[in-house]
Amino acid sequence: MEPWVFALALTAAAVSFTVSASAGLGGSLVLVPSLALVLGTKEGVALAALLLAANNLVKVFAYRETLPFRTALLVIVLVAVGAAFGAGLLVAAPEKVVIVAIIASFVFALIAERLDLTRLRRLGAPVLALGSGATSGFSGTSGPLKGMAIRQLDLNRAHFVGAASLVSLVGDATKTAVFMEAGLLSMDSFLLALTAVPLMLIATFSGRRINRAIGERGYGLLFWGVMIGYTVRLVISL
Repeated sequence: MEPWVFALALTAAAVSFTVSASAGLGGSLVLVPSLALVLGTKEGVALAALLLAANNLVKVFAYRETLPFRTALLVIVLVAVGAAFGAGLLVAAPEKVVIVAIIASFVFALIAERLDLTRLRRLGAPVLALGSGATSGFSGTSGPLKGMAIRQLDLNRAHFVGAASLVSLVGDATKTAVFMEAGLLSMDSFLLALTAVPLMLIATFSGRRINRAIGERGYGLLFWGVMIGYTVRLVISL
């Protein structure tokens, strides 16, 4: 890996880790396109999964007091199943169809959110979780689906970030295992992940400080900002 690529990847990782620790998700919004641009789609998605999986270990530790294991268990399991399936389809799946499906799901989830259709939202959480894992495995990012799936659990801000950290860890670890078996991760990838560990620590605890300081209203703006960012990125890629 060229030195400039290494430096760019570390910079993107630092920004990604901070966003992820602040909002609970959104790290792939920065990391996946940056790495895909300089490394190519497959290797970029695979390396992003490895970096995000390692970073989520730090996030789980940072939010260890607000990890809703029981509440989020179904979402965690379905995201893992979907991620394994989606990663296996990384090459074969029609990307534009997947993107359209993500945007459509986001629109429906927004309608349910705005109308406070509680039963419909809860019923939709497993579907959103499965779709989140599958699209994350294929494209490197779950788009708004993971955030919307966890949002259906009606958690407070701290427990939401804890749940997102757990779900992301399981999903990214599952993808990483599939990509390792397929030979998409080189020794340079693991060296980069090891070098990024100090960044993970600094960014995660900085992000946690931001999360605690912005209040519920500020967090709501941050959450929907990340969701809109995901959607804009998907629309542009069509």
